[in-house]
Amino acid sequence: MTRSQTQPQRHGPVRVWTLSTGPLQENAVLVAGEQNEGFLFDPGDEADKVLAWVKASGVAVRGILLTHAHFDHIGAVQPVREALKVPVYLHPADLPIYQLGAASAARWNLPFIQPGPPEHAITQGQTFSAGDLTLTAREVPGHAPGHVVFVDQSSGFVVAGDTLFRGGIGRTDLPGGDHAQLLAGISGELMSLPDTTTVYPGHGPATTIGFERRSNPFLQ
Repeated sequence: MTRSQTQPQRHGPVRVWTLSTGPLQENAVLVAGEQNEGFLFDPGDEADKVLAWVKASGVAVRGILLTHAHFDHIGAVQPVREALKVPVYLHPADLPIYQLGAASAARWNLPFIQPGPPEHAITQGQTFSAGDLTLTAREVPGHAPGHVVFVDQSSGFVVAGDTLFRGGIGRTDLPGGDHAQLLAGISGELMSLPDTTTVYPGHGPATTIGFERRSNPFLQ
């Protein structure tokens, strides 16, 4: 499990912060360029903690980008979007999962605020810009039908959600999961990145494409 990362990791002009939230220790991620504009990814729980973290960073958040819609990645979306007054982006294939967030959390007896509908869809190859920061969405379904990752190839990192972990991959035994599809997406969209690319996953510590290529048992 990762601890809250109060100091950002630098990738050239871009800074990346991570914050573990909630009982499932989901990683919210904050990314900003030199102009201090950026995006918030997967605010999963503990909205007050997320908002304090964003405020401390000084980043002007231009939108909430969701890698996918499992409840542990969207639990703070509604209060955070209201406080920051920003739109929410989600791949349409994950909308049914998004709408079932409260029901899913209830199975684990976890408190949950069901977020209102996302304002915008995410599509393959779509770019997201804030100031001098630009990220590109790539579809990597399998853990969830509408799972996407966000790549900054020039700065050398990817916000990967629950696709690729240090030593593991996303589980595929949940509704809409597909193991072969996930492996194909990791191969095509993530393993095509340079070995030096840093991977910020939805749970656990950061890793690199090269480390996972060499040692991840699921990719051998």
